[in-house]
Amino acid sequence: MGSMGRRIIKMIIALAILCLAFWFVLPSVQRLYFKLDYVEQIQEAADRYHVNPYWIAAMIKCESNFEPEAVSSAGAVGLMQIMPTTAEDIERTGLVDATAYSFENLTDPETNINFGTAYLRSLVERYHEMDPAIAAYNAGYGNVDKWLENDSDVRNSVEFRETKKYLRDVHRAKDYYETLYPDAFEWES
Repeated sequence: MGSMGRRIIKMIIALAILCLAFWFVLPSVQRLYFKLDYVEQIQEAADRYHVNPYWIAAMIKCESNFEPEAVSSAGAVGLMQIMPTTAEDIERTGLVDATAYSFENLTDPETNINFGTAYLRSLVERYHEMDPAIAAYNAGYGNVDKWLENDSDVRNSVEFRETKKYLRDVHRAKDYYETLYPDAFEWES
């Protein structure tokens, strides 16, 4: 075997080692981007409101990137970016236990996760599917009701670019959370 053959073999071995290293390091790098905090609070809210905890984690990722003090330019607050007026309605209608959680405390992770998950549950009950519920969480149920008049698949009828992106991002994040943290939550669908 000539020197060219040895170089090719060395390059193949180096490439194989690099691929193996990348394969083992990739989940760690992905976990840096798809961090997962508040596991206990997410699990409790998932159990209380019968929502898959991976959807909750994905929505938190997309809404606030797990920053409990986050406030949007529109005034949405906390991990799940709840508008205070929406939280007040959620409390008033009894979707959350007002003796345990107050809409005035939306920067508290447990409170915010309960309000956001209760609201998501109410949207799932309204639409009987996750996609319209997620779209309504982002764009409001009035818009989703209008879009569903045009097409029964909300993904085909969403008129807001931001909401289309939000739907894609939440699905993508859920897939990553299920792959990267398969044992983080107990859930039977």
